[in-house]
Amino acid sequence: MTRIPLRPLARILVARQTGENPDKIERAILAARHEAGRDGQRERVEGRLLALALVFLAAFATVGAKMAVLATSEPVEPKAAASSTQIVAARADITDRNGRTLATNLSTHSVYAQPQHLISPDIAAQKLAQIFPDLDEQHLYQRFTGPRKFLWIRRRISPEQRDAVQNIGEPGLLFGPREMRLYPNGRLAAHVLGGVSFGREGVSAAELVGVAGIERAMDDELRDPGRGDVPLTLSLDLTVQAAVEHVLEGGMRVMNAKGAVAVLMDARNGEILSLVSLPDFDPNDRPSHFAAGKPSENPIFNRAVQGVYELGSTFKVFAAAQGLDEQLVARDTLIDTKGPLKWGRYSISDFRDYGPNLSVEDVIVKSSNVGTARIAIMIGENRQREFLERLGLFAPVPLELVEVRTARPLVPKNWSGIHTITVSYGHGISVSPVHLAAAYASILNGGVKVLPTLVKGAEATGERVVSVETSRQMREILRQVVTRGTARQAEVPGYHVAGKTGTADKPKPGGGYHDDKVIATFASVFPANDPRYVLVVALDEPVETSGREPRRTAGWTAVPVAAEIIRRAAPILGLAPDIESRSRQGVKLAQF
Repeated sequence: MTRIPLRPLARILVARQTGENPDKIERAILAARHEAGRDGQRERVEGRLLALALVFLAAFATVGAKMAVLATSEPVEPKAAASSTQIVAARADITDRNGRTLATNLSTHSVYAQPQHLISPDIAAQKLAQIFPDLDEQHLYQRFTGPRKFLWIRRRISPEQRDAVQNIGEPGLLFGPREMRLYPNGRLAAHVLGGVSFGREGVSAAELVGVAGIERAMDDELRDPGRGDVPLTLSLDLTVQAAVEHVLEGGMRVMNAKGAVAVLMDARNGEILSLVSLPDFDPNDRPSHFAAGKPSENPIFNRAVQGVYELGSTFKVFAAAQGLDEQLVARDTLIDTKGPLKWGRYSISDFRDYGPNLSVEDVIVKSSNVGTARIAIMIGENRQREFLERLGLFAPVPLELVEVRTARPLVPKNWSGIHTITVSYGHGISVSPVHLAAAYASILNGGVKVLPTLVKGAEATGERVVSVETSRQMREILRQVVTRGTARQAEVPGYHVAGKTGTADKPKPGGGYHDDKVIATFASVFPANDPRYVLVVALDEPVETSGREPRRTAGWTAVPVAAEIIRRAAPILGLAPDIESRSRQGVKLAQF
């Protein structure tokens, strides 16, 4: 088929009239068309080349800029990007104030099974039951022959157990790396440390999560990868803690008590050097939950902070201090102690008849309920509440233990006149032993409030609760309690102990009080002339049986235990005994 090109008719007609060849017109038009096509194609190609050049220029510029940044930056090791599901097994160590290890991590292994790869499930079950006696052979065999493709055998095993499992020779028994938390001192400081358990876990790693004590309260800090190898330093002194626990455990047995507490605190800044609650547990094998019975009788119950008790006559110090500080009374002011004191339908009396009058000092030395109540009446309800609240006795203790959240003091809801009286001698209000230790420190250290802490490096708040003079007078009064009052067995030669006893009847669950069950407490400071440390010792239902009749008062139970603690702990704390100058009578001086 011959193609007939299109030709302009007008030009053809003109060409024929002038004798020109019409084919030349067609060739000229075709040439023009081809030229126009070549120009358009060239423009498109040039545009594409320009765009490609710009892309390469931008890429080279980006690479060049990155190279310039790297050249001017500090060299660092490259790190792989961590996914959001990465399991962080690292956990910082915990040490005492002198750098001695209280908690650390230990590399170990877990063992698990892939049943589909077991050659002899029956033999594997038999051998594993021999290595781990608490495993049941038949139950293991049923699990191995079931539909599951993965089974945990043990999430934590010893090197010896790993060797024994490996010797079974089963390809379906496999091991994974693990970090376990190790408490090298066993039960020592168990209630402070608390314990950990496994959180998220996989075959190759498992995270350690705090479940109690300071391990849980400071879990985020201990698991912080940015912490590196820096340990958490506590205020505890490991040697002092060991001495206090040893003495308190012996005292608990001798006094036939069902529980015991000791809190040793720096009176100047609130740092706790020893905190003991008995009975206790081993944090390496912490019970997972409260056993049957009363929670307060369980070993994992922290009596020092979770236990809130009526602490009896130890509270009389607060009434006397406030009365002196507000100049309502002086040390030698005579207080009417004739009993019983009637208040509505209530009658307040003393343990024994102290006569018609006692000085304020002797009200505390002899521990008169009636005398303390009359001082509290002078103070009044509102001022008494405000003073006790300032001492921190109405709120949970601000301590780095998760258990303090449940340790809210039990305070009268509607504070009336009778509450003013009973609270003054420690009834009708319940606080923890740590509350009491912090309040005593605040009054007797010169009058500056301290907050209890388990982390080294604390400082006093600077808030004044009583004057320096009031603080001095209270120290002298409490020294008299030891030298001639209810705490004579607290005298430790060379350390000038001052303190106050408290014996409170235990309340019955349905109301009223037991006649033969008490909480015996002794709150003390030493040395009395310049208090460095506060010690609170409390025994739950003690009975001293060396005499003709059983004795339960603090002077016979808590006081001797506290004295022995001071005798053991003071030299460890670096306190040299103050050897009082002796009379030179009968001594002849040599003449040289």
